[in-house]
Amino acid sequence: MAGDLVTYKRDGNIATITMDDGKRNALSPRMFKELNEALDRAESESVIVILTGREDVFSAGFDLKVMRAGGPKTIGMLKSGYALTARLMAFPMPVIAACNGHLFAMGVFMLLSADYTIGSKGAYKISANEVAIGLPMPRVAELTLRHRLRPADFQRATVLAEEFTPAAARDAGFFDQLVAPADLLTKARKVAESFEKLDVRAHRITKRRVRKQTIKAIRRNLPLDLQEAVVEGLRFAVKAKK
Repeated sequence: MAGDLVTYKRDGNIATITMDDGKRNALSPRMFKELNEALDRAESESVIVILTGREDVFSAGFDLKVMRAGGPKTIGMLKSGYALTARLMAFPMPVIAACNGHLFAMGVFMLLSADYTIGSKGAYKISANEVAIGLPMPRVAELTLRHRLRPADFQRATVLAEEFTPAAARDAGFFDQLVAPADLLTKARKVAESFEKLDVRAHRITKRRVRKQTIKAIRRNLPLDLQEAVVEGLRFAVKAKK
């Protein structure tokens, strides 16, 4: 299966879902549509998922062109992104996120919703940069960060929009391990193969049990984040006219 932005390649019991828009892997409405279609297929085939990006970048976050345009399309994009975090956290099969390089905003939240995360060594930046660009940290985003990060790093990541190096990101909890970029997919494959020994039913039940409160909180707070996005959009529109 190959879309314009997302490809799906199955090899045995493992499917690799790759995002590639030829640039920064902006998470646009089309990208989310194709990601969900790929996850639908993986779920129907009951395969382990490796989610990855393109050379030097996993994702730079939401599509800024759509964000700036405002309106229903923007709200739909935000809804798709925030809902994807809960979907990945509850996905019935193991999900490995293999980060190719730079990682920002919604890309961070998506990665942190996976079961196991691998980062690439290099001069890359990892940041939930909402506060730096003038946006309050969304509630859903805060929940995904809290789900994985150490308390002190969580505070700096959210309140101060700290930029982490890959090594610092690993220590903070963004990544379970780091590898050379050339070894990223090979390592992700080995990790996926190690998960084949898991009992699928026990994995699914346990995952949803231990994450129940976080998943419920994401779904409960999603409408509040969308309401706030509308308010913030109006605020920026007024500011732009001045």
